[in-house]
Amino acid sequence: MTHIVLPVDFSDSTEKLLDGAVKFARATNGKIFMIHVAPSDIGFAIGDMGFQYFPEVEQNEIKEELLQLNALQQRIIAQGVDCEHLLKQGAAKEIILEYAAEKNADYIVMGSHGRSGIYDVFVGSLTKDLTKSSAIPVLVIPCHI
Repeated sequence: MTHIVLPVDFSDSTEKLLDGAVKFARATNGKIFMIHVAPSDIGFAIGDMGFQYFPEVEQNEIKEELLQLNALQQRIIAQGVDCEHLLKQGAAKEIILEYAAEKNADYIVMGSHGRSGIYDVFVGSLTKDLTKSSAIPVLVIPCHI
């Protein structure tokens, strides 16, 4: 069985990414290990008093993201592909690579939003970073088409 790590971010391109990952999993008799990495600064706000932390905001956001992960997992399973999921907070690249190693992943399946140039200079590209850092193959699915 092929182990496939599938990072998701709940953006508009998640649907295309999910479809591509399911097709790939079917073709390779794969199991999908879906992961969402939430920023570690959820619940923090800056205002007149400086940085403030609101744990209830963080808890609500995490609950919502878990509900979204559960829904995506059920959609994948309904299409006949085995799937489990994980939500963690922190630095996305490191967490995804650790998860891939933990699950003995054969592939990481990522989406490409089609942005480049100046966007990457200022914002960076997780897909680009993973393709440079990963010891296992990274399958990139174009989600901007």
